[in-house]
Amino acid sequence: MITRDQLENNQVWIYVIVLLTAAGFGLIVPDSSGHLDITISVIIAILMFSMFSQIPFTSLKKSFANRRFIRALLTVNYIAVPIVVWLLSKLLPDYPPLLLGVYLVLLTPCIDYVIVFTALGRGNEKLILMSTPILFITQLILLPLYLWLFMGGDAAGIVEPVPFLEAFFGLIIIPLGIAIVIQLLARKSPIGNKILDLSAWLPVPFMALTLFVVVASQIGKLSAYMDLIIKVIPIYVAFMIVVPVVSRFIAKWFRLDIGSGRALIFSGSTRNSLVVLPLALALPDELSTPVAAVIVTQTIVELAGELIYIRLVPNLLLRKETKKIPKEQFRDER
Repeated sequence: MITRDQLENNQVWIYVIVLLTAAGFGLIVPDSSGHLDITISVIIAILMFSMFSQIPFTSLKKSFANRRFIRALLTVNYIAVPIVVWLLSKLLPDYPPLLLGVYLVLLTPCIDYVIVFTALGRGNEKLILMSTPILFITQLILLPLYLWLFMGGDAAGIVEPVPFLEAFFGLIIIPLGIAIVIQLLARKSPIGNKILDLSAWLPVPFMALTLFVVVASQIGKLSAYMDLIIKVIPIYVAFMIVVPVVSRFIAKWFRLDIGSGRALIFSGSTRNSLVVLPLALALPDELSTPVAAVIVTQTIVELAGELIYIRLVPNLLLRKETKKIPKEQFRDER
């Protein structure tokens, strides 16, 4: 019988296996796998509920009071990252679908599996979870602005507010509200406790299911746009190299503790591909497929990078400092 701890401790390898399986399924049976994209939003919503339900919201008051972290978070995601993205985009051809896909995915901070990888990278995942509504609201407001700045006035009109608002309520507000109601119910009812215990099993399976559906439904489209993919992969790799270093500098600048600094690095480096993908699929037909292909490519590159991050961030980029015992004190103790 598999325990929940075993499931959580082996989740990285579960995701790797799921990615390989999804890629194979999507390539072998493209007709069947292509229809899976209609389930993406529902599966992500369940994933978000499972993550929200595991954090006691009464304990988040202290995290919410961490204004220094919030300021650092907004600085990284909405000042540093846009500058890096703008500079990297200058290396790409002036092709609107290509640029739109890159901007959509790189300008929007992640609000889902970044929580998982922050925990695996020994960062403060509660701070990231607390910040998800803040990050989603701010990207809702700022994404059209950045698209207008980077692509001109016509680009901002491409991202219509209705699909984005639907994504916000469907993927954040409703799952968050249900999680809070169940936690309140758990205080008074054994049924609520049972539901809460059951939901603790959901994050890993639904993260795996989300990755499977996204990759399987979109992998077949990548080959048709291989010329675009070849151009964006170096940009995504460069982003994943540069942003952690910039985030570490900002963490030091704001004097964040080790856990908060690692959380900041993961937030700055992890993008919102799973949530903006439904938005890309809602674009006109001539735009949706190439934009989705560019976004899914980022997902695959990023997940490979996250496997490196969870080792590199705590062991090299932002290590826990150990105090050295003076030789004189060591002799005295002996």
